Amino acid sequence: MSKPIASLSLDLDNKWSYLRTHGIKNWQDYPSYLDTVAPRILQFCEDRNLQMTCFVVGRDAEQPKNRDALAALSEAGYEIGNHSLNHYPWMHTLPREQVEVEVAEAESLIEDATGQQPVGFRGPGYSFSEDLLAILAARGYSYDASILPTYIGPLARWYFRRTASPEAAERADRRELFGSFREGWRSMRPKPCTTPSGPLIEIPVTTCPLVKLPIHMTYLLHLWQFSPRLTKLYLQMALSACRWLGVGPSILLHPLDFLGCEDDPELRFFPGMSVPRAAKLNLLSDMMERLSSRFQIVTMRQHAEYVRTRLGIPAHKRPTRVPAAEPLVAAVSQ
Repeated sequence: MSKPIASLSLDLDNKWSYLRTHGIKNWQDYPSYLDTVAPRILQFCEDRNLQMTCFVVGRDAEQPKNRDALAALSEAGYEIGNHSLNHYPWMHTLPREQVEVEVAEAESLIEDATGQQPVGFRGPGYSFSEDLLAILAARGYSYDASILPTYIGPLARWYFRRTASPEAAERADRRELFGSFREGWRSMRPKPCTTPSGPLIEIPVTTCPLVKLPIHMTYLLHLWQFSPRLTKLYLQMALSACRWLGVGPSILLHPLDFLGCEDDPELRFFPGMSVPRAAKLNLLSDMMERLSSRFQIVTMRQHAEYVRTRLGIPAHKRPTRVPAAEPLVAAVSQ
């Protein structure tokens, strides 16, 4: 390759998941903006000749109203990954049996909706556990992308409590949503993970080298509201540091990066949702221009295969068909 690689992914979190996490009751109707945001994502990437990985939530794949949007992303050649069944940001607190349901049931629904059997997983809210890795390896996954190596988990939780319901705020503290300070000690570099069921590649979401602050759009948009110029300078510095230190960045996007304040006032509580869509797309375009000038942009699956080949790790053969786990009778606390 003429340039080092960088992977691009999008967590296809839907409106209902944000409402539920914040304790807003009408989430149970599963309101969706996928039919609005999917065409914008497709057009944005087509204009820039980009491919990426979309991590899909199983409940969205289950809903007939989302099928056209998800099928369009798959037919455009995007890799489709698994983002769990119910998008519980507290998935790391669930018993192993329930974690397996979250992976397996979502996998089946996503394959039915998109025609792709996922080989990559990202935990909602960067939720991660050793049980998760073992389950993924046993089901033949190639990689996990759940880790966000940053020190600001407690700060993100404090910001969340300002806009969430009292019950949701208490739940966030009890379940350590968004991680703890110790997550900042994790490496940003992709690495192999050994499990009893075989090897798995871990690709963290990239943060700014040394300072370990996020560089994904949600964080950048929050900075942009204070200083657009400083935001672009910070992004340039972070990507240059990745290049100098030999870190192939894995850049994360969300659907709200393509939605402005004029699109959905109900989501004003979310960081960056007070910003007009045109300003968001301007910053996103600047990010992609800077990224593509320094790196060759690939999907997460391609990134994992590159790491596996470079480290001489044999491919983990996927079973012909892994049965889905039996759903648990007991409901998980909302």
